[in-house]
Amino acid sequence: MYNNIPIHDPKPNAERFIDYLMGRIQGKAPMVEYLIDDLLRKSIGEDILGHKWVPNPGESRFAHEAYLVNYIDFWYRMGYDFVRFEQSLPMPSFHKAITDTADDAVGMRTWVDQHHGSIENWNDFEQYPWPEAVEFDYSAFEYLSRHLPEGLGLIISHGGGIFEHLSSILSLEGLCFLLHDDPKLVKAVADRIGQAMADFYEHLTDMDNIIAVFQGDDMGHKTGTMIHPNDLREYCLPWHKHFAEIAHAHDLPYFLHSCGNMVELMENLIGDVKLDGKHSFEDIIIPVEDFQEKYGDRLAVLGGIDIDRLAAGTPERLREHTRYLMDLCGPRGRFALGSGSSIANYIPTENYLAMLDEALA
Repeated sequence: MYNNIPIHDPKPNAERFIDYLMGRIQGKAPMVEYLIDDLLRKSIGEDILGHKWVPNPGESRFAHEAYLVNYIDFWYRMGYDFVRFEQSLPMPSFHKAITDTADDAVGMRTWVDQHHGSIENWNDFEQYPWPEAVEFDYSAFEYLSRHLPEGLGLIISHGGGIFEHLSSILSLEGLCFLLHDDPKLVKAVADRIGQAMADFYEHLTDMDNIIAVFQGDDMGHKTGTMIHPNDLREYCLPWHKHFAEIAHAHDLPYFLHSCGNMVELMENLIGDVKLDGKHSFEDIIIPVEDFQEKYGDRLAVLGGIDIDRLAAGTPERLREHTRYLMDLCGPRGRFALGSGSSIANYIPTENYLAMLDEALA
């Protein structure tokens, strides 16, 4: 059924992956992915890779390491040149939850409470349990760094970006009110988040086998940004610039996943932040091939197969569109094929596998 996956004798080349995306060499476009849901990795791991599934988080160090062994093997044998891994410093916020309705899902699907924030005033700010990066447990990153097969690289990320945590801690509604009523409090919260994340990256980027920083920070929706672009320029983009500076100081590229319509911010992201690659695309906003035509000579273009195609299409249509993008975007260079956002648990496994199999042909 699949001619090219899993790969029985993988030959990943993380150095080539980065050189290609940075425009230093030409060649076939590689594969990229931002997140792959545990539900799909469990199904593929058990049915195709022969894994004995270990859920995350494990209840013991042995279980935790067993989870990471499977995690590495999945990326390795499914054709990637890297393992991407993220964890977040603890930044509590209010959430709501309902039963997850994806096929075979177990548990709840949660989302951030958009109306009530953990911080609504200066007293809340002073009482908030701000994280200290020095106290964080980096053992999962350390294990991954030490146990990668030859040629495989490690791409790191803080779980959640500056805007995502800002709009979670304050709530989106609270953020909007505070931008008018108390912008100094907004800046104070943004700066505490940003500094904690910077300290997180200062620690991680010294590890061996790191090949890139690939931060996620959803700042947009279908027709624009979640708050005014000028507010993002003031409170969030300076921190992305600082994260990029940390990466670049360690000779690492800085990639950004950001869902939504980011057209208003692209010149800032390229010219000021010094972004090296952009991920997350929807055809209804701007198809990845059009984005690449406009910006592809200035940064890498990552992913691009619309989630609607992956979730509602057929394997045959996925193969057709994958081949179309590989043939059109691949020769232009600085392009990696993958989903337009992430491999969520509601994406049919056969569609994800069809995309991979065709891209690796």
